[in-house]
Amino acid sequence: MIMNSISRLENISVKGFRRLQQIDLEMRNLIVMIGANGSGKTSFLDILSILAASANGKLNDTLQLKGGLNEILTRGKAQELEIAVSMKVPERQPLKYSLTLSPKGLSYEIREETLTQQSDPSAPEPFQYIESSGLDIKYFNQEDRRLLRPNWEHNPLETSLSQIPKMYREPENLRKSLASCTYYGALDVSEKSLIRLPQAMRPAKLPGASGENLVPCLYDLRETDRDSFELVEDIISIAFPDFKRLNFPPVAAGTLSMTWTDGNFPKDIYIHELSEGTLRFLWLITLLQSQDLTTITLLDEPEVSLHPELLRHLVYLMREASKHTQLIVATHSDRLIGFLEPHEVLVCDLEEGEATMTWADTLNLDKWLEDYSLDEIWAMNVMGGRP
Repeated sequence: MIMNSISRLENISVKGFRRLQQIDLEMRNLIVMIGANGSGKTSFLDILSILAASANGKLNDTLQLKGGLNEILTRGKAQELEIAVSMKVPERQPLKYSLTLSPKGLSYEIREETLTQQSDPSAPEPFQYIESSGLDIKYFNQEDRRLLRPNWEHNPLETSLSQIPKMYREPENLRKSLASCTYYGALDVSEKSLIRLPQAMRPAKLPGASGENLVPCLYDLRETDRDSFELVEDIISIAFPDFKRLNFPPVAAGTLSMTWTDGNFPKDIYIHELSEGTLRFLWLITLLQSQDLTTITLLDEPEVSLHPELLRHLVYLMREASKHTQLIVATHSDRLIGFLEPHEVLVCDLEEGEATMTWADTLNLDKWLEDYSLDEIWAMNVMGGRP
């Protein structure tokens, strides 16, 4: 899925979600969040995951897994959860989507939901695709050219965005963009993890959140896009100078393994024998070089188990990936920050228990950057984001 301006979120605001009591944030192609534990980084990833679930018709299931709406509201300070996003649209005004959830007994209600676009600059009000308040659901019907109530059984615990007919290209692009948001957490590389086991030979364009498709993904890349596969091997060679090539020996009917040829050893190293850091780096390379990344990609602490010298290559991969996806990364690594530019870094802090988020390039760091690197400035607590 090649990302373009039609599917890029340009702003998000959140009120009442855990420590995100009230934030209003400009979205960028690459967002690397830094900050102490409990400063809102995970909450920001979670709110995007909730938006994805709501666009997929899985809002109720997701909230139940989190213990219900009451469990995720800002404690003692919020009575409802409000989320609003805007999405760029080529040659037109942005689409604006808002969702407000309120507790209702042990459950919740969708108190308000709107999807609008200022299609005519001279019009006093924006064009409304969705206008819902409680059980009063209205959506714009293309045939009747007006707002109508559904004539089908509307699930009150799921958003109208996920249920109304897909009549308009731009609103559907917004829904798909939100729905495709994909989370990648810390990769399990333990002895019996999926990434270390033989994998089925099947078409795969992404390595999977658990690395369950890493081998077929790389094999498919070698067979269908030799240039991209050679780029993967080139990056590995730069990071590991003794690396020679990747091989894909069949293990049993319909399954593949992968071996790593190293100049220091006479025999190839099988994937289950690779170190944790090597496996994680190989998975990250495969993930971030993919042209099939979803519109929004969430990556939590990618630096885990990586040698500090590998972080330079990781930042290069992140920048390349951000050409195809809106990449949002949470990290605790000061070394990773040292390879980034201020416009890529979002500083997360706490003020009286409330999360704040500030772009580093708005903090007047130019004088400091004349003498110090960005990670040194962070370590000195000049830009915040420290415990």
